[in-house]
Amino acid sequence: MILGKRNLKKGLGWSLTMILIVSALAGCTGKGSKESNSSKPSKVPTESADATKAVTSKYPDSFSYWAELDGDSAVSLSNFSEVAAYKEMQKITGTTVKFLHPGGSTDQVREQFNLMIASRNLPDVIQTGWLTVPQGPQNAIDDGTIIRLNELIETNAPNFKKYLDEHPDIAKMIKTDKGDIYAIPFIRENDLVKIYYGPVMRKDWLEKVNLAPPTTIDEWEKVLTAFRDTDLNENGKKDEIPFLLEVTTVRDGMLNAMIGAWGILDKFYNVDGKVNYGEIQPQFEQFLTTMNRWYQEGLIDPDFAAVDGKLKDAKTSNNVLGSLYGYSSGTIGKFLDLMKADPSFDLVALPHPTLVKGEEPAAGMFSPTYPGEHSAAITTAAKNPEKILEWLDYAYSQEGTMLFNFGIEGESYEMVNGSPKYTEVITKNPDGLTFKQAQAKYMRTQYGGPFVQHVDSFLQQMKYQQQLDSLEIWSKAKNQLQLPQMTLTTEESSRLASIMNDVNTYSEEMITKFIMGVEPLSKFPEYVSNIKKFGIEDGIKIEQDALDRYMKR
Repeated sequence: MILGKRNLKKGLGWSLTMILIVSALAGCTGKGSKESNSSKPSKVPTESADATKAVTSKYPDSFSYWAELDGDSAVSLSNFSEVAAYKEMQKITGTTVKFLHPGGSTDQVREQFNLMIASRNLPDVIQTGWLTVPQGPQNAIDDGTIIRLNELIETNAPNFKKYLDEHPDIAKMIKTDKGDIYAIPFIRENDLVKIYYGPVMRKDWLEKVNLAPPTTIDEWEKVLTAFRDTDLNENGKKDEIPFLLEVTTVRDGMLNAMIGAWGILDKFYNVDGKVNYGEIQPQFEQFLTTMNRWYQEGLIDPDFAAVDGKLKDAKTSNNVLGSLYGYSSGTIGKFLDLMKADPSFDLVALPHPTLVKGEEPAAGMFSPTYPGEHSAAITTAAKNPEKILEWLDYAYSQEGTMLFNFGIEGESYEMVNGSPKYTEVITKNPDGLTFKQAQAKYMRTQYGGPFVQHVDSFLQQMKYQQQLDSLEIWSKAKNQLQLPQMTLTTEESSRLASIMNDVNTYSEEMITKFIMGVEPLSKFPEYVSNIKKFGIEDGIKIEQDALDRYMKR
């Protein structure tokens, strides 16, 4: 879960619900047994009772664990205690974990988190995106919400300590500027699992108009114009939609849809150690001018401002959509499955576009090694933090890595020539679950958690060659503009949140209006002036100070 910064709408009924939820949390902290002196890495036990009893001695009897129930899990599960990996963890450790799942929309989950923190009725463990919580993770330590883990890691997390010793770059990422480690992180170590989003186009349509996959903005315009002017679905109607652009993906600092062609990112970005803000740059006006022209000429979906997943599916299945930005699995794989009945339907991933032929794209989608999300912090309510950390540490062992990435050997995966391969329970689920929904019943790699995501667990989602090709094609972007995952002081966090609340609300509205022509681009200087009035220059300084501190860690 990533906690955003938009203003929350609070109703009386919802507040009463919150009170009930928090009351339920009040008695959830675990009751651990006495600490063991052992700090050696745990081993997978044999089936004998003696072996199991020996291993469980250093783990807690029980503890409470707050985490969002993701959509893929919610299809077939009501609680993480039903996941096969967690059932196996209970057998191995003897620990009963009381999972607590917030419910409702993203805003409602955010509200529940904030109320839980404010009330001080804390569970033992909270899994969330700690980099984006109000006032940041250092404040969560300083105000007594969660505990600093450095010393406990030295004595009670041998697997995680070994990992950090072997990966000092990651050790730098997960600390605050004071040097405090605040959570056990979710890590995407291999570059292949960091790149899974980019431009996608109808390959069969390209072949019909006799054009190569475009690499520059000019080539894109030529292709989109041909899509508009050709009856590619052969229905006698001029209903082809050349391109679906989503403003939310343009303004997403990780996805960077289309904007990188102009050599900037939409929000904060880094050029040789200097922080800039993209939406006040001249290049951003150039981007908007191009998108406005495309919209006026019928090259961009007229519904782009209101599109959702169902509309994308409908436009694809109705054979009217020519190109969009999407995911290797959730777009390419999904739509190839959706259109199996049409043997002519084909998709191709495109490189992120540039302005000049042959140049490397300045930016594309690139997830950080440590994305910040899905990370587990131990709260000050925990009676036995050292034992809980021993339990969390298991996921960083070799056995734990297999468990959380592949589930149960003989059920969800088999070892084939020394490598784990998912069984048909995952790849062709008999209950009709999708690949990720089936994974969710057995493991956590489909979403995230405090462990290292295994590259094979990601690549095995790619059942089509087009998906595998997309990873290589999208990886060509340099991605040197993105800022690292920095931490802010309490004061900086509060000030930046205030600034960006105003900027984000205003920008999302104005960018859509500029593209649609509701507001003329002659007002772009006024738009920049307003963003500056909201305090964006203070925001740039805050980010610059945070970057300078990060580089000194």
